[in-house]
Amino acid sequence: MYKDFRIIKRPEVEVITGLSRSSIYAKMENKTFPKAIKLSERSVGWLEHEVQDWLRNRVSVTRGGKNYA
Repeated sequence: MYKDFRIIKRPEVEVITGLSRSSIYAKMENKTFPKAIKLSERSVGWLEHEVQDWLRNRVSVTRGGKNYA
């Protein structure tokens, strides 16, 4: 079902995407960024492959639909 179960935390998501914390949460709110997974009462993470897929899609959109998979 899932390609990969590697979970990454917000600081790594910020480095990979170039987005700020507030931008990540705003995009999650309007459903344009992968939803975080609740790991504990005070901790969340993201599936790395979902963040990478989101980034590939952004590159593709800005490069005229070229596939970067």
